[in-house]
Amino acid sequence: MAVATAVASVSLCAGAQNTNSGYFLDNYTYRYQLNPAFGNDSKFVSIPALGGLNFAMRGNLHVSDIFRVVNGRTVLFTNPEVPASVLGDFQDNNRIGADIKVNLLSGGFKAWGGYNTVSINARADVHAGIPYSLFDLAKNGVSNTTYDIRDVNVEANGYAELAFNHSRDIPQVPGLRAGAAVKFLIGLASFKTDLRRADITLGEDAWTGTTDGDIYANIGGFQYETKLNDSGNPYVSGMNMDGDGSVGPNGFGMAFDLGATYSWRDFNFSFAMLDMGWVSYFNTKKATTGGPRSICTDDYIFNADDDASNSFEQEWDRLSDDLAQLYELSDAGDAGTRNVALGATMNIGVDYTLPYYRRLHFGLLSSSRFVKGFTWSEVRISANVNPVDCFSADANVAFGTFGTSFGWLLNFYHKGFNIFLGMDHTLGKLSKEGVPLSSNASVNFGINVPF
Repeated sequence: MAVATAVASVSLCAGAQNTNSGYFLDNYTYRYQLNPAFGNDSKFVSIPALGGLNFAMRGNLHVSDIFRVVNGRTVLFTNPEVPASVLGDFQDNNRIGADIKVNLLSGGFKAWGGYNTVSINARADVHAGIPYSLFDLAKNGVSNTTYDIRDVNVEANGYAELAFNHSRDIPQVPGLRAGAAVKFLIGLASFKTDLRRADITLGEDAWTGTTDGDIYANIGGFQYETKLNDSGNPYVSGMNMDGDGSVGPNGFGMAFDLGATYSWRDFNFSFAMLDMGWVSYFNTKKATTGGPRSICTDDYIFNADDDASNSFEQEWDRLSDDLAQLYELSDAGDAGTRNVALGATMNIGVDYTLPYYRRLHFGLLSSSRFVKGFTWSEVRISANVNPVDCFSADANVAFGTFGTSFGWLLNFYHKGFNIFLGMDHTLGKLSKEGVPLSSNASVNFGINVPF
């Protein structure tokens, strides 16, 4: 129950930082965030907090895997009325993740021999990885002889970004354009759980268990709550945000974007590396098992003599205490600074303009994001049309790590007003509460003022 609820909660928080559907689209204001070598034809300023809203989620673990409909009722997959065959819908490595990006304020202008932008963004990412064995245990209970539960991890990061971008043509190489962005980052919050090991082996004469894991929290005012176990040792019993009330910047970092484009005849080739950097979060609150903790029932000898030191009652109490401590974390206090790398993205594209109708062009984009435990890639084929100066549209199909998806983007552009709406992953079937049943979905929206 707890596992399913946690997974569902993560899925509801999930979201893409830039819409790849706009990579080749004419007059799309934020192409420079997909490749810093791209520039705009005119100056612009964004509507505060509405310039670019990017929300999406990716993964192979879906809400429809966790929640099932039985006799008109929505129940968890662990419900006895749900057959065990549903476990076939889970993968060996179940992943769900998201990136959210809100453009607080942006502006672009021509100067210094090229095109320049200044952007202030709020960004967040969250991803989780859960092995199949954990769902098997949740559904079937203890029915096998061995459970190897490792690499259970959940990580979330939130930060603000101040970015400066400059792009220009390179006159020494006709057709070549280059760009770069430098980003100053302010860490706001970071949270990571890392259960590296949780082995359970049930033997004929004894069973053994081993755990090893840590939790890291970098949140202003955050504290672990502790209690004493039956052995008198403190353990983490919960979390709260009381602390000293110091909510605000909790770290600093820097990142870079690099990109280039090259035009040759009717083709335009492009390459970019985005978000190459890190955030150093301060005041890391760490909870840990302190290394591997193990227990073996063969270590406990039960004596029928009630007066013996290892009487059944006392030995059972000792076993219960040690079993409880197997899953207890100790508050390790302030672990100092924790460096968190951003998820770098690599974009490689080629665009072909139809020679007999130059307002229509076709693009092929390969995107890969590199995040430890949540690396993914996709190839997106798109058709882009700009039939009139004030309107452009894109339709595309993507194939990648998390399956096939259909994307689109509509862009209305006129001096004094620009609005766009699109999806890299078109929403599929929704629950009654409006939650996508697939973990692959996105919505991208923005309003800007070109001049």
